[in-house]
Amino acid sequence: MQGTVLIVDGVSTNRIMLKVLLSSAWYHVVQADRIGGITATARRVRPDAVVTAMTLPDGDAPALRAALAACPDLAALPIIAIAPQNDRAARLRALEAGLDDVLNQPVNDTILQARLRRLIRARTAEQEFMPRLTVGDGLAEAPARFAGPGRAASAPARIALVSRKRGGGALWRVRLRDALGPRAGEIRLMSVPEVVAARDAPDLFVLHLDADGAGDGLALLSELRAWPGSRHAAIIVLTDPGDARLAAEALDRGADDVMESGFCAEELALRIRAQLARKARLDLARARLRDGLAAARTDPLTGLSNRRHADGRLEFLLRQARHCGSRLAVMMMDLDHFKAVNDRHGHATGDAVLVEVGRRLRVASGPGGMAARYGGEEFLVALPVASPGEAEEVAERLRRAIAERPFPARSPGASLAITASIGVAVTPPPGRAAKAPSPGALIRQADRALYRAKAGGRNRVARIRGSGIAGGKELTPDRIASGPLSR
Repeated sequence: MQGTVLIVDGVSTNRIMLKVLLSSAWYHVVQADRIGGITATARRVRPDAVVTAMTLPDGDAPALRAALAACPDLAALPIIAIAPQNDRAARLRALEAGLDDVLNQPVNDTILQARLRRLIRARTAEQEFMPRLTVGDGLAEAPARFAGPGRAASAPARIALVSRKRGGGALWRVRLRDALGPRAGEIRLMSVPEVVAARDAPDLFVLHLDADGAGDGLALLSELRAWPGSRHAAIIVLTDPGDARLAAEALDRGADDVMESGFCAEELALRIRAQLARKARLDLARARLRDGLAAARTDPLTGLSNRRHADGRLEFLLRQARHCGSRLAVMMMDLDHFKAVNDRHGHATGDAVLVEVGRRLRVASGPGGMAARYGGEEFLVALPVASPGEAEEVAERLRRAIAERPFPARSPGASLAITASIGVAVTPPPGRAAKAPSPGALIRQADRALYRAKAGGRNRVARIRGSGIAGGKELTPDRIASGPLSR
């Protein structure tokens, strides 16, 4: 089943004709004859889209839009209005009120079904992308349909007008700039080769597809949806009047909207504002999603990886080391007597120390390593090495990065001397172990070496020599090498 469509029309024969048309395309169809009670009906049947007559017994399509928009859970429902004739003024009023499109009778089933497919697909994607962002959570703006003429974007948009007819396109550009108003932003007239060669994609493309150049235009539309730089751009397609097949194919290939009635600057401006508003919502959701993913794997105080991300990353580094035939060093580092810092100087100073430790570890571990705050004042570092000796050298560099430069204290001119103890574990040489060590086994071995470094006087590096991890089992150490090491 394609989805559920709510048909609203006061004329029963119109409802029956639309039901037959949409049911044959495997839509579930629900009918209503007026605006009164429409919110209760919509909440009950949860339609994916609404197809309404422009004029209803108790109002019109813009009034229906307003009734649904007053309910946050129904505000984003796509709405297509069907007008009895090509009334340009009524069409513009409907688009300005937030309707997605206005079709004329007799309805072309090809374009109606293509528009429904596109609108339902876009709404489903938006719901999946922003499933629970609400105003109360502080994660989203208040529900709104589309930005109207008075709600210009905060930054002027970049618009590309792509047409094979340079002369006609230049005239369209002038008229569109007038229709969009003083905050129209940049409107560039571009050819297909110029779009292909461009490095920086605009926010919105307006593609003019005529019968002669439809093939090239449709190919460009597909490429724009595939290119990383333009796949999130909004795309509006202009077709010649009456070419429903071309308009439907453009929608199915990824166009966000289609104008099939020919160029009209005022109508195109309304559609541009609508698509730019939708793009702004999606861009904001993507940014929040990226921030959320970063927060899920990052320690908020130091900016290093947190423990959960470090465990997964360590498993990846182990696989990478085995694939490259190298060894992996895992280091557990603990700040010495850190509780005394908090007790004597306060937790604000302690936090400042942890932040600075994180910065120094990030620099000292290099681009190929991973540094993580593992808990409290304990840190984990993992990086590929050629030998245990190289691992000890890196650990000693980390120890010196902490010990040899004082940390600023809260009092002006005051500083704190902080030291750290480090335990080192290194994977066996490639091919020497019957079974690769697990991340947990490596961490436990590094932890035991860390305790030995603490017991040996702190401010030192310890590695369990003569030991290894074979078959996933930890072997008993022969002796401890402790420092500070001098190399």
